[in-house]
Amino acid sequence: MKTIRHLLTAAAGTALLITGAAAPASAAPTTDAAPGPVAQAAADTASEQRAVAEYWTPERMREAQPLDLVETDAADLTRVPSGSPSTVEPTAFPETGAPWTGDGDVNTTAGRVFFSFDGRDASCSGNAVTSANKSTVITAGHCVKYEGSWHTDWTFVPGYHDGQAPFGIWPATQTLTTPQWEASEDINYDVGAAVVAELDGRKLTDVTGGQGLSFNGSYDIDMYAFGYPAADPYDGETFIYCSGTSFKDFLFSDDHGLSCDMTGGSSGGPWFSSFDESTGTGLQASVNSFGYVFLPGTMFGPYFGDDAENLYETAQNS
Repeated sequence: MKTIRHLLTAAAGTALLITGAAAPASAAPTTDAAPGPVAQAAADTASEQRAVAEYWTPERMREAQPLDLVETDAADLTRVPSGSPSTVEPTAFPETGAPWTGDGDVNTTAGRVFFSFDGRDASCSGNAVTSANKSTVITAGHCVKYEGSWHTDWTFVPGYHDGQAPFGIWPATQTLTTPQWEASEDINYDVGAAVVAELDGRKLTDVTGGQGLSFNGSYDIDMYAFGYPAADPYDGETFIYCSGTSFKDFLFSDDHGLSCDMTGGSSGGPWFSSFDESTGTGLQASVNSFGYVFLPGTMFGPYFGDDAENLYETAQNS
């Protein structure tokens, strides 16, 4: 096992989204005032899905960049996590004889996310999870919507490496995020999801398998974080991970923290508790979200509480 790095730097009092710009922070809304998850239709016809898949050529995928790293003022974002612990068990992983690069089943469930934002090709990371529709991907909120705009040409490429899509290119039919991220881009709720179309008559997790999930869990636990960092010194072509004991953010959010130096492009990549290195399976409990510019070498991911669980339930039943 090796622990990898990312690059995040900046001044005190600011926060940075790892794949893109940190959104203007606002005080966390109370849970009783929060509406349900917010969804946006994407490529919902066969012709649109084909056009998205054809758009993302190997060259475009190699050249896609993480969103610009932009600073934002930090505010008091603390909230009290509530709700009962719950888990979703992993889906059985198919034995398809598809090429593997090692390190277990996470290499089929996790992948690179591509989309168009503000006229440019951009990238994040994501992960396929157990779901009723067998078509749900979990990522970061800013990987589906940022600065008031939903990303277009959104697609998921599980097992991506070196411009290759060994398990196919899966255009989204719908992208979703938490109501708090949709309303004010509150970094405590930087969670997104996508429902992807069938590919050649097969559903996503029938091809890749799906990781389990954990909601309303604990801090201070062993975590593994995965992603495709694309900002220097990385290039987005290699699947990277960090591991260690998580902690509760002691500054401006209620996020999980982890010693890690992944850069932009890794946002939306999964954090796993109960991760088994021998099988590459675990329970997804967060996603790569942001880092403080004055605290290099540390990455943060949102706490998966009731709002994240509601988002998951909405996505898997879409």
